[in-house]
Amino acid sequence: MCGIIAYTGERPAGPILLEGLRHLEYRGYDSSGIALVDSAQQLYVRRATGKLANLIKRVEGTLPTASCGVGHTRWATHGEPANRNAHPHISNKSVSVVHNGIIENYLELKDSQIKQGYKFTSDTDTEVIAHAIDF
Repeated sequence: MCGIIAYTGERPAGPILLEGLRHLEYRGYDSSGIALVDSAQQLYVRRATGKLANLIKRVEGTLPTASCGVGHTRWATHGEPANRNAHPHISNKSVSVVHNGIIENYLELKDSQIKQGYKFTSDTDTEVIAHAIDF
């Protein structure tokens, strides 16, 4: 089980996502992360293993002014609980994805994407989604 929250609106997204993740932490305690997009379309992604408090410490004082973002709490199904496997996953610093579930054919997709030149930074199945959207 994992938890996902997203926000887009007029208020700062970062605090809203962190508060939402606080309510979803019971759904995934291996790791957590957020991705925000600021007004210059820059992607800000931070992830941390363990309890949500670790992510909150990591982002403290560094949240950009952004009104759009996603957050995720993870209960590992592919790849160990490690920072590199925490969501969101990124492709070419332009696409960020969170996902709940299992991608049954991810190894075939991963092999194809490696041949296309994509680099993988995690052991998860979700990273293939980010690369597919980027492609």
